[in-house]
Amino acid sequence: MSDWNDKVKRLLKSELVRRGISNSDLASMLEQIGIEETKSSIDSKISRGTFSASFFLQCLTVIGCEKIEIEEYENQLSIASEPEANYNLKK
Repeated sequence: MSDWNDKVKRLLKSELVRRGISNSDLASMLEQIGIEETKSSIDSKISRGTFSASFFLQCLTVIGCEKIEIEEYENQLSIASEPEANYNLKK
């Protein structure tokens, strides 16, 4: 589980760094859309990598991020993939 937490933490941090936005700035930006977060609560959430999908989307929205690239991990993808099967397709 911690690998997923680390991955989402790195995604959010990299988007913030890319735009030159500090956690203090993020708190102010979130406040403008009615989300009450302090710099320290944001620090904690990002440090742990344990935050809700809602928080993640709120952050991405206020910083103007419309697209993110997610690295693919072959071993993790195989867990959710369908079993290999031969399908007979009609022409």
